[in-house]
Amino acid sequence: MQILHPKNKKFLYDDADAQSIIEYALKLHGVTLSSVICISDDDEKLNSNKGKFGQILEKYYFFKKLNSDSCPDFPAAQIELKSCPLKKLSRKSEFRAKERLVLNIINYEELANQNFINSSFLNKNSRLLLVFYIYNKLQTVFEYPIKLVGLWEFPDNDLEIIRQDWENIQTKVRTGKAHELSEGDTFYLGACTKGKNSQSLRTQPYSNIPAKQRAFSLKQGYVNHIIAKLSGSTDGSFGKIIRKPTETEDLESLVIRKFSKYYGQTEDEIASKLGLLEQKQSKQFYAMLTKKILGIDYNKEIEEFSKADIVVKTIRIQKNNLPKESISFPAFKYKDIMDENCWEESSFHQFLERKFLFIFFKYHNNTFSLEKAVFWTMPYYDKEQAHKIWSDLRQLLSEGKIIKSINIHSKRRTTYFTDIKNSVIHIRPHAKNAADTYPLPTPDKLTGNPAYTKHCFWLNADYVRDNIYLK
Repeated sequence: MQILHPKNKKFLYDDADAQSIIEYALKLHGVTLSSVICISDDDEKLNSNKGKFGQILEKYYFFKKLNSDSCPDFPAAQIELKSCPLKKLSRKSEFRAKERLVLNIINYEELANQNFINSSFLNKNSRLLLVFYIYNKLQTVFEYPIKLVGLWEFPDNDLEIIRQDWENIQTKVRTGKAHELSEGDTFYLGACTKGKNSQSLRTQPYSNIPAKQRAFSLKQGYVNHIIAKLSGSTDGSFGKIIRKPTETEDLESLVIRKFSKYYGQTEDEIASKLGLLEQKQSKQFYAMLTKKILGIDYNKEIEEFSKADIVVKTIRIQKNNLPKESISFPAFKYKDIMDENCWEESSFHQFLERKFLFIFFKYHNNTFSLEKAVFWTMPYYDKEQAHKIWSDLRQLLSEGKIIKSINIHSKRRTTYFTDIKNSVIHIRPHAKNAADTYPLPTPDKLTGNPAYTKHCFWLNADYVRDNIYLK
């Protein structure tokens, strides 16, 4: 059907012709919404709505009726329209996805009875027309510069991993565990929370427990690869674990199989076989070892891990089966914690939602040997404990309750923060020294100081032992 401008009746594009749609969309490159659309007085309220870029784009540029159909936005051309914000990297002129790319809401009842090839997910999202814009919190959506426009179709290798991800999500729904879904369950295709708040719930078919409303989404790392591909900035800096797609072995099994060939061998033995002995003193030695074990040059990044936002942690295990230390997460800024009103959208929660690869080296005969590699996602109930710790921290920061006491002789400070006695996670310093600080949202009540030493969340060493290493 030909789409005409509602006022001047000028032909815009043919919504049944993919090429016509794409050519019309490409006119958005380098402009802002304010320069290509006109909002009537009746829709003036949209000017203050900073979160509806995609809806405004669809309604006022493409002149499509807003709906939540299972069909793509341009059904005859089998194209779904999506927009995604970008952020500029500090000290660089490069852009990255500001967040994951949210697709369609998951209907747990329907998902349980579908197969991937005929699924509503694939029907709606097999061809994505993507509009990337530069986000700026000081601007309205009409002022965001549009940086990149392009059509994305999943390559065969990626589509096979996405199929496996979709089936993993479906399996959890079929086993009555939709309420335990996590983005860390999968590699490229996630099941992200989607709703106004934590009370946005849906029924699930095989359990009476209400599950959080979720949507299929492409992980942030995967979106960054789309951006690089569409902008033509891809280079030879990535190596692939999977050369050809296969349905007989998933990515997780393939990675573990590659590591298992070296189980029981010492660091030096593995390094010698892989030509890395000269790199033994490098700070990047374990990262290099991981890449070489997976068949990737150590000076390249692992494409599949980058797309899946996988966190790789190499852990040295002592004789008593405890890691040498607890595992740190990135240091947080106190004011950022207070700006995060929603747990599901907090940076800590999003980090815990990622998939981890733990590589364990066990101490034996004065050296460390590779014992095993394990993919891990934090279980639902442990994340609930992390949620409580995050909420307690916000309360303390709001009240200025940071320092509990200061030892007169040693000057050692004790805080109100959750300590290592907690069974899962604790909070302690992550700084060069006591003078390495971040500003506080509320000055400390005891000292009046407006800043405090940098801290971060730590995954307890005994938790790692009991729930990951020995499990």
